[in-house]
Amino acid sequence: VKSVFSCVRRSITQSKPTSCCRCSLWRAKPNCRMCRIGLTSLAVLATIASGFSSSPNTVFTPRAFMSSTSTATVRRRPSAATSAVATIRGGAKPSSPTEVSAARPVDDVPAGTKCPVSFLASAWGAGGVAYILLKAVRRLLPIAIEPFVGEGGPVPLTSVQLGAYVATALFFAYAEGYKGFQKKFSPLVVSRSRTLIVGTSSYLHILLAPFYSMGLFHATKKRMTVSWCVTLGVAAIVAAVKRLPYPWRNVVDGGVVVGLTWGTASIIWGFLRALATGESPADAALPGSDKK
Repeated sequence: VKSVFSCVRRSITQSKPTSCCRCSLWRAKPNCRMCRIGLTSLAVLATIASGFSSSPNTVFTPRAFMSSTSTATVRRRPSAATSAVATIRGGAKPSSPTEVSAARPVDDVPAGTKCPVSFLASAWGAGGVAYILLKAVRRLLPIAIEPFVGEGGPVPLTSVQLGAYVATALFFAYAEGYKGFQKKFSPLVVSRSRTLIVGTSSYLHILLAPFYSMGLFHATKKRMTVSWCVTLGVAAIVAAVKRLPYPWRNVVDGGVVVGLTWGTASIIWGFLRALATGESPADAALPGSDKK
């Protein structure tokens, strides 16, 4: 290697070719093997060095080393859109902030929601509401199926009572399950549960995530008013239904079981769908959103 660079140096400094170098650098094509090896080595080293020092928007061309009178040429890339990801070589800094943002995909979902802990917070919000509904179904189901138990059970239903039982179940399935839960309440629960982010949301909101997802606090005034009225109204209806005689209490409880089961399934399905698509099904009704 030392002899190669010595030959190249003598060819540059001397006006005439020496005995070890039968060509000159100012000609078009050098014929000396030692000069060709030396110039090729210099071009390779210069290309490697330029990769660690040049900006990511430029491409270095080693053709400048093939002639003594030419200057180093630098050509621009056609456009920044030709490369999907901006590559920062060595310790070079990007020439503009847009180069760094181009290398990162835009995501509509907040960064905190991708954390497993944040996922658990959202799951606790939606799953807690589903658990409350399932617990109510478990408590009412024995009463709802009481008229259909074995021979040692209570008096069977008459034709009129059986028709009322079926009609009540269909009514609660549409009014409570479809219109109430699937179209209104379940999207609200799913959307509000997805706003729970560890490190951003209050620890009180995460601790009381089921009630937060129901819109009982930290929501718009309209949302809190509706949520509290519905909750207190349901509690009053449950207290009144408990005073009904047999079999009308069983008839009403049968319809309630159908509606709550439909609502629980809609919350679980809505949460899984939002988790897969990354989109919230409804407005979260956070404070201040009604003024926009």
